[in-house]
Amino acid sequence: MPKGWQVGIDVGGTFTDVIAVHRARGEVRAAKVPSRTDDRIAGLVSALGAVDLAWPEVDDLIHGTTIVTNAIIQNDHADVALIATRGFADTLAIGRQNRRHLYRLDLPPKLAPQVPAERRFEVSERLAHDGRVMTALDPASVEDAIAGVEASGAEAVAVSLLHSYANPAHEEALGARLRATFPYVALSHRVNPEAREYERTATTVLSAGVMPLAAAYMDDLESAKPETSRLHLFHSAGGMASPEALRDLPLGLAASGPAAGVAAAGGMARALGIERAISFDMGGTTTDVCLILDGEAQIASDRSLGGRPLRQPMVAVESIGAGGGSVARLDHGSLVVGPESAGAVPGPACYAKGGDRPTVTDANLVLGYMDVERVLGGNVRLNASLARAAMAPLSQAMEMTPEAAALGVVKVADAAMLRALRRVTVERGVDGRNCTLLAFGGAGPMHAVALARAFSIDKVVVPAHSSMFSALGCVGAEMSYAQQRTLRVAAGAWDQARVDLARRELRATLAAPLAAAGHEDNALAVEEVASVRYSGQSYAIEIADAALDDPAALGRAFKDRHGVLYGFATEEPWELVSIRMRVSVPRNGEAPTTAAKTNEAPSPTRTLPATFESGELVSTPRYDRAGLGPGNALEGPVIVDDAWSTVVVPPGATLTADDAGHLHIATGAGP
Repeated sequence: MPKGWQVGIDVGGTFTDVIAVHRARGEVRAAKVPSRTDDRIAGLVSALGAVDLAWPEVDDLIHGTTIVTNAIIQNDHADVALIATRGFADTLAIGRQNRRHLYRLDLPPKLAPQVPAERRFEVSERLAHDGRVMTALDPASVEDAIAGVEASGAEAVAVSLLHSYANPAHEEALGARLRATFPYVALSHRVNPEAREYERTATTVLSAGVMPLAAAYMDDLESAKPETSRLHLFHSAGGMASPEALRDLPLGLAASGPAAGVAAAGGMARALGIERAISFDMGGTTTDVCLILDGEAQIASDRSLGGRPLRQPMVAVESIGAGGGSVARLDHGSLVVGPESAGAVPGPACYAKGGDRPTVTDANLVLGYMDVERVLGGNVRLNASLARAAMAPLSQAMEMTPEAAALGVVKVADAAMLRALRRVTVERGVDGRNCTLLAFGGAGPMHAVALARAFSIDKVVVPAHSSMFSALGCVGAEMSYAQQRTLRVAAGAWDQARVDLARRELRATLAAPLAAAGHEDNALAVEEVASVRYSGQSYAIEIADAALDDPAALGRAFKDRHGVLYGFATEEPWELVSIRMRVSVPRNGEAPTTAAKTNEAPSPTRTLPATFESGELVSTPRYDRAGLGPGNALEGPVIVDDAWSTVVVPPGATLTADDAGHLHIATGAGP
């Protein structure tokens, strides 16, 4: 019998965030608990217990995880064997000509190949770029390759045959033979059915490498899950998927946590009618920003993780190594912040867990933005003396007061985040000054107004449950699947039948897991994006809502977009490179939020000194966020505290709460 509870759980490196929603009652419960890397299932149960729920009481559990991301970044994955077309096994070793460090000849120009030479094998076969069979798959070479894989001791196998994206027949035949012997097999036409041999092969190897880890975790989840509860996992393209669908395609879990936060930001932008927004998620180690247009996060297919190419549809999050735990230091006289982080252990000096180096969090405490009398989340106490002691060597070397040095640390961190904002807006042809900054994460609301002012953004919104926004994104997620396929159809030789066939095949592939979950075909939503380029170019431009049945309209849209991005367009021949399709079911609906019931003017809990842009101490009232009713405007300087985060409203800015508990800040800046 349905219990009515839907729960989103986002497992981070330090904390696990949980939000439980009972829509029929309009009830929301939220909590944070320490993450359990030693026993992830126990960690989920602990998170449920923190909101007074047992797993059998939950109808739907939507779960975001960093398990795949961490494995790739830490290079902690299974030994993989690669099978490639004869003559192409060294694709990974050759890679691209780009150097990782352009001006450092003392450093390796590129990472070592993901698969060493002794685990790379070849089979005799060959396809043309359009999928025509030039050389049939040779059974004897298949058996030789399989014998070599067995002798190598590899735990998983990646298969990447030349041009298999255009014709998967050879890979399917080889995959069927391999699965008779090996439990973990990744085929490139399923992982990344696109051109560019190196990127496709690298992505397939990554997928094979994390298969055993992901499969074991999903087996544990399924074993622990009560029969009355449904389990979903949040994937990197901004939706949820079933464990069965992700078992063979585990790279869908890469960037799961940041994608959930972006999805929640998109939902809030739709609810508030914000056409252009930038999500700003600042945590302890990194800051993630993403452009959101008309309530939809932008998607990219060419990403990297751990220095490795990762080609699949993912939310276009720009991540930088600037967070609350980022360490500040002097490098040849210049102040540098991050990417090195104090992490969870020992953490910032002010956490009194053994850290002694200055971090962004310590700088914020020295500036008076954080209240030492508050206990964060009920178990983290702040120590101002330790923060000042950590900042002292830096301030002495800079011949500044601790406050001035701390202000410098914050400004340098903000400058790094400002560059990330430019990358997700200006480089996409969007004027970021016309966007609203949606700030969340533990540290995002503390830096948001200063960052918005530096970018001439005049409005910041801090959502309800801002410190647990990724978990909220899990709750409000839609079930969806996405994939991109290479076509390469020239405008001058347009083949509508081929385009239509590819669209039908993509839709059938992506709709299959939704049908298996019980969703009717007529209830599915389909979104298509075309990648188009001038003939002879290397990279393409994405056209959303593309007219794939009208090449003339598609050409006009391409030229218009090219003009926006590059300032010109020509009448040269163009071609459709690929199609990306996303198939989804309707959203669960936005999660209800809570706000103070009173319209009375709030009273400050304390008034303490804080240092802002001018460098002078300013007497600043502090308010409890739970006591902010809708409609009451607070003129800066003001600081608002909740259980896990702090909202800083400097002089000249104005804060107002709405009926849903979101905080709207007019920064005083603008275009």
